[in-house]
Amino acid sequence: MQARVASTEDMKEPRQAALAQGRLFPTGMLKLFLGFLLLGVALSAFGMYTARHTLAAAAPALFRPCLGTSPPASSSDLDTLDRWTRPPPRARHAMADDELLWRASFAPRVRAYPFRRVPKLAFMFLTRGPLPLAPLWERFFRGHEGRYSVYVHALPSYRGNYTADSVFYQRDVASKVTEWGQMSMCDAERRLLANALLDISNEWFVLVSESCIPIFDFNTTYEYFQNSSQSFVMVFDDPGPYGRGRYNYNMTPEVELTQWRKGSQWFEVDRELAIEIIRDTRYYPKFKEFCRPHCYVDEHYFPTMLMIEAPQSLANRSITWVDWSRGGAHPATFGRRDITEEFLKRVQTGRTCLYNNQNTTTCFLFARKFAPSALEPLLANLTVDKRTILLGYCADFNISSSSNVASFPCRKHTEEQARASSHSMTQSPGKLMDAIRRPVTAASSVHQSAANHLQPVVTLAQRNGVSRRGLLTLLASAAAIPEASESRKALLQDYVKRSKENKEKNDKERRDEVYKRNYKDYFGFMEGPVREKKEEDLTESEKGILAWLDKNK
Repeated sequence: MQARVASTEDMKEPRQAALAQGRLFPTGMLKLFLGFLLLGVALSAFGMYTARHTLAAAAPALFRPCLGTSPPASSSDLDTLDRWTRPPPRARHAMADDELLWRASFAPRVRAYPFRRVPKLAFMFLTRGPLPLAPLWERFFRGHEGRYSVYVHALPSYRGNYTADSVFYQRDVASKVTEWGQMSMCDAERRLLANALLDISNEWFVLVSESCIPIFDFNTTYEYFQNSSQSFVMVFDDPGPYGRGRYNYNMTPEVELTQWRKGSQWFEVDRELAIEIIRDTRYYPKFKEFCRPHCYVDEHYFPTMLMIEAPQSLANRSITWVDWSRGGAHPATFGRRDITEEFLKRVQTGRTCLYNNQNTTTCFLFARKFAPSALEPLLANLTVDKRTILLGYCADFNISSSSNVASFPCRKHTEEQARASSHSMTQSPGKLMDAIRRPVTAASSVHQSAANHLQPVVTLAQRNGVSRRGLLTLLASAAAIPEASESRKALLQDYVKRSKENKEKNDKERRDEVYKRNYKDYFGFMEGPVREKKEEDLTESEKGILAWLDKNK
């Protein structure tokens, strides 16, 4: 035991020496560690500073608010309004159809533009491939840069060989194969509209083909659309086998038989209607599934949808002249020998129609179908000067009370009108501001609580074809009466009663108007063959058409 104790005591001295030596060793290591730590902190701070400035500079380049637009030219252009309003430099992009339709459906809810906006005409060429009449269109557009846009939908495999100074250069859109009479044709038209809507300055949208020609100069065409109070879509009710006979009852309740319409494929619509067409998800599935195989959906989809949604916004006629007199499923095609001065004059002024409720002989701005051989005589003979057109009176309707005024301007959009209308009219989000719905918004601004009471009346007016002026008078009167007043209820009840009583009369007048505007032109090609039939072989539709033609010639 003594030995163990002695050995333990003997070891105390060396252990203390070792501990003292160990305390000296970490001091040097600690200094080295602190040095590396300070260096690491300095490097981290430098890295964070560099990354912050690098990402801040790169962030605007990564975020593209306007899909398809080119990158800004300089850093000063990053946060300007021009960045958001500049049109895409070329028509082709990488968006899929669903992405394109979603992007194009954006619409500003503030009607006044905070920049100088020149409304443009968007010409949408639906073609299989080449544009043989391009030189005629080049001459038509020359000198009017900044007032038009061009979009071409051809076969996916086709690439136009246009020079850099051509109006068609880089104007082909991403396309898909289309078939005549199939839903793919309507898809192509919606695709064209969506691409054109990406340019916020495009205000009017015209669908033409490779066989179409302009029959007036650009200024005349521009002013015709600018001053019109309606869009030019042919819509009519054909009770025969090639109209209502194509209806499928599976389309109910979205589309009833009485709402089924027919019309020409070639149209012109304004920006509001164009957005309504491309964002449609209510009628599109029904037409895609049930308007086939021999329904010819391109003749029914747009006319039916627009007649239901915006009847008062349509002129119920096309602005593209065609000749059905030769019979057959397709209109006549004109070549070199057909082009004479007399022929072109007949195309320009050969018919009478209504424009802003005024009679005019300028009913068409374009014509089809023309063969490539017609180009040379067309360039030689189609030299028209600016035409003075009876534009009619496009009135601004007003609803006023003691403190508010709500106006409904014509379709002509100028910067001053847009700014003025922004203070007097509030547009409901997501709804089409056609001639029927505008008074509801205006009445609501005069008396906010009026909207719920007036909406059923407006719906009834749409169904019964009540005149616009009569509806405006009703809304002005109802909006001025307090909500709970018995006189307001009596006024609305009396209006509903009179509307129901007049429904049959209104339907007959509307049917006669449809015959007057459409059947004489659209079914004129049937008159010869139909008159050769025996009376017992005539269908009810053919008898009705002939009776109307005999009465109104």
